[in-house]
Amino acid sequence: MKVAVVAIQGERGAFSHQAALLLMPHAEVLACQTSADVFDAIDSARAGCAVIPVENTLAGPVGEHLDLLLERDVFIQRELRLRIEHNLIAAPGVRPRDIRVVLSHPVALDQCRNFFRRRRSIKPMAFYDTAGSVKHVVANRLRDTAAIASRQAAEEYGGKILQRGLEDTKQNFTRFFLVGKKKVAANADKTSLVFSLKSTSGALFKALSVFALRDLDLSKIESRPVRGKPWEYMFYVDVLSGDDQPMREALHHLQKVAGLVKVLGIYPRAS
Repeated sequence: MKVAVVAIQGERGAFSHQAALLLMPHAEVLACQTSADVFDAIDSARAGCAVIPVENTLAGPVGEHLDLLLERDVFIQRELRLRIEHNLIAAPGVRPRDIRVVLSHPVALDQCRNFFRRRRSIKPMAFYDTAGSVKHVVANRLRDTAAIASRQAAEEYGGKILQRGLEDTKQNFTRFFLVGKKKVAANADKTSLVFSLKSTSGALFKALSVFALRDLDLSKIESRPVRGKPWEYMFYVDVLSGDDQPMREALHHLQKVAGLVKVLGIYPRAS
């Protein structure tokens, strides 16, 4: 089976390939140029499933992917929390004391502030992509410039890791979804859904109460603006419950007090 991933700009995108192999060890990875292309690959059956990043513990949610989950006819089948480690990578033969400039995606640079505070002689410089910065440094044999990226990027482009674990906090994780056309609920104990609200007083309280009344634990709630409708929002919710009776009753109740309700997936929670 082919699994589609987005493989261009962005700190998160650089780890999508790694996440895909962890979620689907025997799959063939199909790299796509844009996030929309990933979902198009599923729709056209060029890929059987896709792996997308949806949030990072430091940088926050990937709004475009949440929007696409709402717009497209796909379902979340599994989730993965991937520990993100940033490494200082240079061309072979370059020594740490030679480095004067470090390239990487702005998000990765921002997650390594303490490294640059301790090394005032090194200048951070934004680049379009983390893995791409390694490719640029190694291909051009730069002697005074390094990159910040993943171990996999160093291996792929022949870079040398000069220092590991540059990120400010080790609690740096990106959450990935495995999505596809099939509704997979085996051993499921988590539900992701999205709903809109009617323009009435206390609408959000009423919507959330359908879970509280049944002792269902919400692990996340997040609002996203509705395109073309200023100051209107969709609410994305993760509930720590699978396809059981309380959850089914809650969804039935929610449909009465909310506007649109869409279940994005019922799947096993990541450990």
